[in-house]
Amino acid sequence: MPVIEITSLAHPGVEVFSTLTEAQLRNRLEPGKGIFIAESPKVINVALDAGYEPLSLMCERKHITGDAARIIERSGDIPVYTGERDLLASLTGYTLTRGVLCAMRRPAPPSVAQVCEGARRVVVIDGVVDTTNIGAIFRSAAALGIDAVLLTPDSCDPLNRRAVRVSMGSVFLVPWTWVSNDLHELTDIGFKTAAMALSDNSISIDNPLLTQVDRLAIVMGTEGDGLPQATIDHADYVVRIPMAHNVDSLNVAAAAAVAFWELRAR
Repeated sequence: MPVIEITSLAHPGVEVFSTLTEAQLRNRLEPGKGIFIAESPKVINVALDAGYEPLSLMCERKHITGDAARIIERSGDIPVYTGERDLLASLTGYTLTRGVLCAMRRPAPPSVAQVCEGARRVVVIDGVVDTTNIGAIFRSAAALGIDAVLLTPDSCDPLNRRAVRVSMGSVFLVPWTWVSNDLHELTDIGFKTAAMALSDNSISIDNPLLTQVDRLAIVMGTEGDGLPQATIDHADYVVRIPMAHNVDSLNVAAAAAVAFWELRAR
């Protein structure tokens, strides 16, 4: 594996870590060539364990025989960029990642039927755009038994650099893909939908009826406006989390964690 000393972030090959935007990394014109960035040895190793393909590494010189050594050993013949600490620290957030970044190949998204095969509990993320919330939802999904995550096209990309970091690599542990806003793909394969929303016809999240549903899709809405009315109207169930002190809502990531635990398959 070549170790390449750099003296500038303009060095060829380094742009994936320093200057390309998230949209450019996704490479929307040629999705088959998309890239994402994983940060920190722990997160990178989770991605490698899940079968993601590394393309290049950037790390401080001391980490080549330290924190990055095992990653380098596992990654085959890919370039490893290194340089002075002050240069590398100019990358946003670099000093918070234990000095290791990895550019990885973005896989083609599977179909809804593929990620939901055998699943009993899935979550639909509808229009959530905050990267921190996306990462937190994935972490809760992995921890609390959600079998798959589906995102509407107007939601944040789970392989966004910050979302990956916040999830601590959980985006690599739970199958996920994109789903149409009308959710017909889920109903076609036998899922009932539970829209998390405050409405006059909502039922409490601890209603025994919900735990008896064999295949349930929990639909979570945006941070501000919640779910579109059309989604609520077409849901099989509208579900609320009872709250005290006249609090009317929770942050979507917090609400998702509550929903995942209470509506888990028994």
